[in-house]
Amino acid sequence: MSVTLNEAQAHRSWRAIKRRKSRQIKIGNVLVGGDAPISVQSMTNTLTSDAKATIEQIRVMVDAGADIVRCSCPDEASTAAMKEIVREAGVPVVADIHFHYKRAIEAAEAGAACLRINPGNIGSDDRVKEVIKAAKDHGCAIRIGVNAGSLEQHLLEKYGEPCPDAMVASAMYHAKILEDNDFTNFKISVKASDVALTIAAYRALAAACDYPLHLGITEAGGLRTGTVKSAVGLGMLLSEGIGDTLRVSLSAGVDEEVKVGYEILKSLGLRSRGVTIISCPTCARRNYDVIKTVEALEKRVAHITTPMTVSVIGCIVNGVGEAMHTDIGFTGGGKGTHQVYIGGVADHRFHGEGEAIVDHLAELIEKKAAELEAMKKAS
Repeated sequence: MSVTLNEAQAHRSWRAIKRRKSRQIKIGNVLVGGDAPISVQSMTNTLTSDAKATIEQIRVMVDAGADIVRCSCPDEASTAAMKEIVREAGVPVVADIHFHYKRAIEAAEAGAACLRINPGNIGSDDRVKEVIKAAKDHGCAIRIGVNAGSLEQHLLEKYGEPCPDAMVASAMYHAKILEDNDFTNFKISVKASDVALTIAAYRALAAACDYPLHLGITEAGGLRTGTVKSAVGLGMLLSEGIGDTLRVSLSAGVDEEVKVGYEILKSLGLRSRGVTIISCPTCARRNYDVIKTVEALEKRVAHITTPMTVSVIGCIVNGVGEAMHTDIGFTGGGKGTHQVYIGGVADHRFHGEGEAIVDHLAELIEKKAAELEAMKKAS
């Protein structure tokens, strides 16, 4: 029985994630919320007062695909360096502020695109008003950043412990301060290191307001543990349409945070960037070393930003089916002879092993990326 294109599209409608309707704000030149793409963020761990080191680290993030970066501003030396950092960053810079209202004002004056603060923690109403005025005067957004590990004492006394209700109450308390001062250019986060707590808090907050939400599992851990926790927590929320921007918090390289963020979004069809390699875990049926091939290939094509899919499968059991749905497919065959697919169609056979396979696939991927970029420019 043949299937028409419309029928096929209707059949795949389950893949579309219906995003929560939220207000849209601007972080520098990046739109957040509404129908804007979900942005990926990371945070520097250099001393912000060391502008050169911070700028170099930001470039690593940007090369990995970061849309927005954040720098901590704990002292006046840090905010003094922000002007140079903002000028050289190439992406919007968020100033992370805790408690000292003057640092927030200085960061806004230095060109920060956003201030990460909790308005209720920076002193008197007059001080809050000064920060809001600085944000308005310099076109600066604000992120209300609620963390389960630093909730207000009165909320801990009321609820007994960090819980979803306490976190949402904190977020709405800070949001009301901004709203009462006629400021609505803000987003909110309610992070915890506990995945279940984070999910519950974001679900409740998403139902309580229409402000854009910044997602994250805070202090998630090292590369493996943090990636798993973030993928589970953020993946569940994103699949429900919750979230407008995100950061994966890892005790690892800042570029790894960005890469993992993109992989989470790519897995849900919410963003596309670079080469997505579909590969098998291998078994006794494999006809070449898939694991070493994929490991080497990922490094070889890491610089490519053009979205495309490549299947690298060890045998014909799933190799043919996967190859039919990827831009480039490589299926293992007997006696060192493997089938290569281009655009889902069998194109040629390749004879070789080891590095020769990696070289051949890398060459095909480079060629395909150039073709796709040329088509994009021509359209």
